[in-house]
Amino acid sequence: MGGSGAVQLVFVHGIGGLRDSARERRDWLDALAEGARRAGHADVVSGLTQGWLADTRFADYSDLFTDPEAQGGEGGPSPEDREDTAFMTAFVGSMLDELGRQARERGDLRAQAVVEDARAQLPGKGEDGEQGDDEDVEQGFGEPFRMLGAVLTSLLQLPGLRGSSQWASGTPLLWHLAQVGRYLRRREADASGRTLDRRIRERVLRGTDPERPLIVVSHSLGTVVAFEALRGYEGRVPLLMTLGSPLATAAAVLHRLEPQPPRTPEPVERWLNFWDRDDIVVGRPRVEKWMGANTSGVLPVTARVDSDGLWVHTATKYLRQPAVAGALVEALKK
Repeated sequence: MGGSGAVQLVFVHGIGGLRDSARERRDWLDALAEGARRAGHADVVSGLTQGWLADTRFADYSDLFTDPEAQGGEGGPSPEDREDTAFMTAFVGSMLDELGRQARERGDLRAQAVVEDARAQLPGKGEDGEQGDDEDVEQGFGEPFRMLGAVLTSLLQLPGLRGSSQWASGTPLLWHLAQVGRYLRRREADASGRTLDRRIRERVLRGTDPERPLIVVSHSLGTVVAFEALRGYEGRVPLLMTLGSPLATAAAVLHRLEPQPPRTPEPVERWLNFWDRDDIVVGRPRVEKWMGANTSGVLPVTARVDSDGLWVHTATKYLRQPAVAGALVEALKK
């Protein structure tokens, strides 16, 4: 297999800083090869890493979040800033709800205390811990975002996350999470009038050939991007795989998707969604309950994986899972 007739495999990254697409492609493939070996597919490891099992591309859109032209100009707080604040408050609040629910189910009193301490710091909370009149949210970009950074700093004290070197505090994590809101805001047009979300989707599909099967593996914000990018794709998509997806965050994400009501993209023939209980970015997936089927009746199928170590919200940790890698390799071999 390989060459012009090979299946296309596109990796779609999520939140974070600038990417080195060549290095990321190699890292994702190496992680996938490790997962494939653990899943009993050692025969395809060289095919994955050497590129003859699939034509693999890493779709990098990270520079679009750092393009000064896309920042919407300089100056003080704007309506967009308040919208960002409202979105991030809802998004972080949804994370707290899910983490609190999981801690109660496990009977983990320490984790419950950490979550409640974080919840008390949410913008708009009064001294009694109840939601206030949104005065804090309406202040604009600065103070509420500082408060949300403090909330996430508290969350990073959860057992298993404390001591993670990826995030020294909640503030850099918050700025990366805010990329979800910037994408869904559908503004930040360039000189040609193309909004940020449109330019990101174009990056994902750039160079794809509708005459050849396309398998998409997406992570984090990339799952939202891939979901929307595929809605108008004209080729076959035998598998859409979503890892660590915020699509199920109804209060903040689901109702902002396009089109509404959300449904499985028409060309998708199978949709596998994986989540890790210790992934603080992912609420408990209910996407299959809230997503409509396409005309072929395809709905997402969700499965849980359990990763070891700190900070499980990385694509490579998901790809090392036998359940994830095994399903992907089987799709590539068809």
